[in-house]
Amino acid sequence: MLSDDESKLLMEKYIKSMADNARSKLEKSKKLIEHFTQVAASNGVMLDLDAFSYIQTIGIVATAPGLANKLLNITPSERDGLFAYSEIAQRLPPNRFLEGYFVGKDYMLMAHPCYRRCMHPMANWAPRFVDLFWRFDSPNIKKFIAIDEDRVRINVDRSAYREKDTWYGAPFNEDIGKIKNGTIKLRPSLDLESHCIINDIFAQTYCLDIKWSEANQIKTFQALEIKTRDIQIIADDQTYFPARYLHAEFDLSTGYFRHFDGAIQFFTEEEYLRRRNSDFNITFKNHEHIKARSKKVFKLNGSLNVDSWVEFCCHFFTANPLTFEYFTGAYPEYVTDTVAKVRARLL
Repeated sequence: MLSDDESKLLMEKYIKSMADNARSKLEKSKKLIEHFTQVAASNGVMLDLDAFSYIQTIGIVATAPGLANKLLNITPSERDGLFAYSEIAQRLPPNRFLEGYFVGKDYMLMAHPCYRRCMHPMANWAPRFVDLFWRFDSPNIKKFIAIDEDRVRINVDRSAYREKDTWYGAPFNEDIGKIKNGTIKLRPSLDLESHCIINDIFAQTYCLDIKWSEANQIKTFQALEIKTRDIQIIADDQTYFPARYLHAEFDLSTGYFRHFDGAIQFFTEEEYLRRRNSDFNITFKNHEHIKARSKKVFKLNGSLNVDSWVEFCCHFFTANPLTFEYFTGAYPEYVTDTVAKVRARLL
């Protein structure tokens, strides 16, 4: 086993190696960078060399405020800021084998960073929501997506960073109309809280809140996945605790979901600590509670069947066994086995 000093030295060597590799990649991409600089300038965006970086999980990336929006020149929805998938696809055809990208002649548009592992902009795509969304095609449904507004990839090729792990959806056969209205709060077992299993097996999830309600033959679903405190992002020099949120409307008269959308809610530390031990019955619209900031990241309008809805839910909450538990009544087998082994060691 390595000592602390040896581990530190090894990490320093790794970081230096990554930095050297990035510099080498950028040096070899000089002509590509020069060309894209001209493309950006023709669209009113002036870039210098500091705007370009090499990210191992993505490629050569150009970054500037609103860069993708200016290049795309398509107006998103004023209401939620989403882009019609089909409208982007007419300009920049998506590649079914290169999920998360719209491919143009001089650059590749990317899906929003919230779809990356731990919602980190440097990470690879989390399995497998983006892949599922890119491949999903139904004549009865219109797709809307949030894009990475400030970044584009400029090496236009089929290179991709592949990771072997994946995540599978849960089987679900329940009649939506018979689901009881009310709130549910799912959490990893309390006896496991102080162990790394929360990070390794429960995808750093603190809890999963679910609510069903009904009015005028429409049954409404809401779900909020709250992560542990170490999942944070910085925006406008402010630290936020991001939480994935889903909302869907099921038409009892047709037996299909008529609307389905997802968002990221951003809690301040005070809001996060207050919300994680509450449920959907708490409101954020009075003087005691602050409404969390929110960014909608996808939307499906039309007639969505229950199987597709379940699959999208499971993959939006990537690798979260609590989602599987909600839909099936039990953890996936590998989680049950791991939990049993951990508990055996604690006895």
